[in-house]
Amino acid sequence: MKKFLLMIISAALVCSCKEATNADVAIIEKKPVEVKDGRLSAEVLHLLGQVGGVAVAPDGKTVLYGVSYGDIAQNKRNRELFTVAIDGTNKTQITHSEKSENEAQWIKNGEKIAFLYDSQIWEMNVDGSARTQISKYEKGIDGFKFSPDGTKILFISNVETVHAPSAQYPDLDKASGRIIDSLMYKHWDEWTTSVPHSFVADYDGKGLSNIIDILEGEPFESPMKPWGGIEQLDWSPDSRTIAYTCRKKTGKEYTQSTNSDIYLYNFQTKETKNLTEGMMGYDTNPKFSPDGSFIAWQSMERDGYESDKNRLFIMELSTGEKKYITEDFDYNVDEFCWDHLGGTLFFVANVLGTSQLFHVDALSHEGTIVKLTEGDHDYISVALTNGYLVGLRHSLSAPNEVYRVNLADGTQTNISQENTDILEQITMGKVEARWIKTTTNEDMLTWVVYPPNFDPNKKYPAILYCQGGPQNTVSQFWSVRWNLQMMAAHDYIVVAPNRHGVPGFGQKWNEQISGDYGGQNMKDYLSAIDALAKEPYVDETRLGCTGASYGGFSVYWLAGNHNKRFKAFWAHAGIFNLEAQYLETEEMWFVDWDLGGAFWDKSNATAQRSYANSPHRFVDKWDTPIAISHGELDFRILASQGMQAFNAAQLRGIPSRMLIFPNENHWISRPQNGILFQREFFRWFDQWLK
Repeated sequence: MKKFLLMIISAALVCSCKEATNADVAIIEKKPVEVKDGRLSAEVLHLLGQVGGVAVAPDGKTVLYGVSYGDIAQNKRNRELFTVAIDGTNKTQITHSEKSENEAQWIKNGEKIAFLYDSQIWEMNVDGSARTQISKYEKGIDGFKFSPDGTKILFISNVETVHAPSAQYPDLDKASGRIIDSLMYKHWDEWTTSVPHSFVADYDGKGLSNIIDILEGEPFESPMKPWGGIEQLDWSPDSRTIAYTCRKKTGKEYTQSTNSDIYLYNFQTKETKNLTEGMMGYDTNPKFSPDGSFIAWQSMERDGYESDKNRLFIMELSTGEKKYITEDFDYNVDEFCWDHLGGTLFFVANVLGTSQLFHVDALSHEGTIVKLTEGDHDYISVALTNGYLVGLRHSLSAPNEVYRVNLADGTQTNISQENTDILEQITMGKVEARWIKTTTNEDMLTWVVYPPNFDPNKKYPAILYCQGGPQNTVSQFWSVRWNLQMMAAHDYIVVAPNRHGVPGFGQKWNEQISGDYGGQNMKDYLSAIDALAKEPYVDETRLGCTGASYGGFSVYWLAGNHNKRFKAFWAHAGIFNLEAQYLETEEMWFVDWDLGGAFWDKSNATAQRSYANSPHRFVDKWDTPIAISHGELDFRILASQGMQAFNAAQLRGIPSRMLIFPNENHWISRPQNGILFQREFFRWFDQWLK
């Protein structure tokens, strides 16, 4: 989903060397960091721990979470597990391993912790001792969830759907060709040769047995790629039923539809029931109420529209009656959980540029929604414990930490304190919310980030940040690559507008961009940078522009339509040629909805307007230095798009540079590649703006 494009992709890394059991293997863990000049840099950014995977103990007294650390020299990262008391005391690292522990969760009423290690399920004592492997599944496991009674395990593993050529031609055992007969043969960064299935196994306290594929013989995904995990499945409280998310489509039909459904699988009868038949958009993430009488899930209304309003629904299972809980709430529901009694739902929603926690009485007819938190930050998860909510929180000035929210008074407390020691050494730039008028006379929230130790009597170069998605809020996000504080630390003023076509400002604002690439949102970008360029501390002769994905498209489009406002551009993984993009991408629902349809449909006015606004049609107007970066494993927007743009700039005699990553996809995930990106990024802008 688009909401994850720039958010759940950030990674912070820490370099450490602690000897493992094998003397030749160094375990990557945290080590002390000294920030000598008080400035955030690419190297310091990669020395911050990435906190995630929060789970609250059944008694509500302890929180379990993971932290990813990285080693720049080894060019890899490792994830360790921690526990901390709900009051923030007794923080303890409970693993010290060569490989990452993932999907950690409490089992056996909080007496044990289960986790994935090397693609198998393990368990251990709460202090990390007595590690025991409890699965030996040959194809590996990607996620799991114990049944409430502890006798079964639901887990995810891939099932092969495309066989090697040697299956048809045994004498060609070394042939590498792929024989393709239908669409969705590639997805994001992989060739589609398998699909995730959900399995159920008996668990006797020692190992797994009687493994059942609940989609046996079906070529469908559950959970759904590319983002879905165990959160797309749930156990009923009586351990008899599994709710799972699935889009039961393949090939061309799969590429053109977002119509997924919530299914109930009865473990005893082996029967499957579709709960959301007739609901035509994405239906995802089912969660049973504590007594099992209701089920809640997120739902989009329209088929083919992946950025439709994400609504919150509940169903009374005994009657099948559905209720749209957030009908009067003009914003997306991003994450949610039930209260302990099953009458209230807590959820995360982005409203006016920040993601806060809310609750709603799920069973009353009023469904009044109450906002629980305030502040310039984003929550990205929510869980309930005794009198508190627990969630991951970050901002433009700080990476993820585990926060406790007091339900009585709204007090928010950082209980993980993973990065406090490093952040205390860094002078962050001031973050300001500016409301700027658009050409439609509407107010647009624009985040402005100032350099550390900002001097209003000086003049600074400025960089316009263009958001990807396209329907992703420019919220209080923290990113290793698109880190606005790091741009500010290099003495740039950063201008980040929430232009038309992002959620968090009502559905009308969000939907405006569909079929209007190169339209109103581009005027919004120019309105934002023009407003800041008028400030006495901004040097209007030294303006830059950057962005990724749709932000990269924006850079390419503005390069031909900026009327000499900018002095340098940088585009990452951007769409340059919309006609080529229509036939190169994999999820056809995306281009069909966003662009309006195929370029060969001459009777489709929306589509023809979209393709007439393709950035490649304005190359004759390019007059400004431009840098381009792309990953060759990017199957969403192929690297050929970046190569076309670079070639065009070179042939036009425009100063240009290209940074290609053979082993990266739509993002840049490897530490050394990330640092290389940052060094080249600032070398480029410093060259032209300083």
